[in-house]
Amino acid sequence: MKKVFVSLLILCAIACQEKNSQSDDAQLKLNQLAEKYIRLGLTIGQYDADFVDAYYGPDSLKPQTQPKPKFPKDSLLATVNGLIGQLIEFNNTVTNDTLNKRAKWMSSQLIAYGRRINIYTQKYQAFDEESKDLFGAVAPSYSESHYQTLVAQLDSLLPGTGTINSRFEKLANEFIIPKAKIDTVFKTAIAEARKRTLAHYQLPANENFTLEYVTGKPWSGYNWYQGNYQSKIQISIDMPIFIERAIDLACHEGYPGHHVYNMLLEKNLYHDKGQVEISLYPLFSPQSLIAEGSANYGIEMAFPGTEKNKFVKEVLLPLAGLNTANTDLYFQALAIKGKLAYARNEVARGIINNTMSETDVAKWLTNYGLREKTLASKDINFIKKYRSYVINYNYGLDIVKDYIESNGGTPSNESKRWELFGWLLSNQVRPAELLKTAQ
Repeated sequence: MKKVFVSLLILCAIACQEKNSQSDDAQLKLNQLAEKYIRLGLTIGQYDADFVDAYYGPDSLKPQTQPKPKFPKDSLLATVNGLIGQLIEFNNTVTNDTLNKRAKWMSSQLIAYGRRINIYTQKYQAFDEESKDLFGAVAPSYSESHYQTLVAQLDSLLPGTGTINSRFEKLANEFIIPKAKIDTVFKTAIAEARKRTLAHYQLPANENFTLEYVTGKPWSGYNWYQGNYQSKIQISIDMPIFIERAIDLACHEGYPGHHVYNMLLEKNLYHDKGQVEISLYPLFSPQSLIAEGSANYGIEMAFPGTEKNKFVKEVLLPLAGLNTANTDLYFQALAIKGKLAYARNEVARGIINNTMSETDVAKWLTNYGLREKTLASKDINFIKKYRSYVINYNYGLDIVKDYIESNGGTPSNESKRWELFGWLLSNQVRPAELLKTAQ
């Protein structure tokens, strides 16, 4: 019996060694594919200046040669398709869940590579097909009556006479941050957002960011992640900045938004697990739906319920030297206006699909986006540059919110909320996974 037992132990040990060897071989193979994924993305970025949002991986994977004068569309698309095929083949032969998930994540990112290559060479698809390829999701479309109902609610809320736009503008103008106070207000909002985030997550000791104020940009704020847990956060000061935007941008660009998201991915996946593919963040990819959706939901995470209103009223408004009298009314109006955000999707859909005239675009942005001429112009410039990217802010937010709350992360269960949100910020997550879970 002892001899039989020893023999079984030896066979088990041999089997375990073979299994571990196969697992090591599979991981090595996937890491090699991940390096190809990185090299391909960085090569595309040599031509498409908007393609690479961040890269903090090995210098050895950067292109060693100057880009060819002519954009090598056909060879790049062939490389994309070949790499997708290799990842599919890999998944058909490997049963390790972690490796399978990495391969599927890269495949979905590569589909976006292909779509962006075509867009760069002015080969377009319809709005929904484009967003599906680039961001892994198709945003819902609402009828004009949907927006008319919301506008009617806002109409009944706003005091005074005149158009809805003029009455909303009059109210909002009470909450413009004086230019001399912008830096102080923003730094205070960021410090509070960071404090609230640190109450739930341990962040790298050396994490930090620089804050810059810029002009001439199509966006209101941007986080340029530098790697090594450092970010450069830029805030556009072309237009007046309203008081609530200090909190919105502090959370979205900083804590627990883009800055925290990129840091946790770098630490947990790149440094701790050696998943090199995460060191490249291609802007036009499904990763952006997760990034923008979680960054927008991060505002609600850090300032749940009425806490944003409270912090604005008790801290930021006095700091900015502004009156607090109409704060509650203003936030009620903002809540309705936030539901109108999908109107920008419709405008983008209309522009890209050539189904809206300039008159239609102006009407939608004015009547349903509540945008005056200068802001409407910035919206149009943003859409022309970033196209279907607009869905990531509103639909991405809804997807993240639905996923967290449908899995027990309700406002009454704060610890579960932060746990689920932390998982989302620390893993390779495809939009399809969240959509499936939320259904």
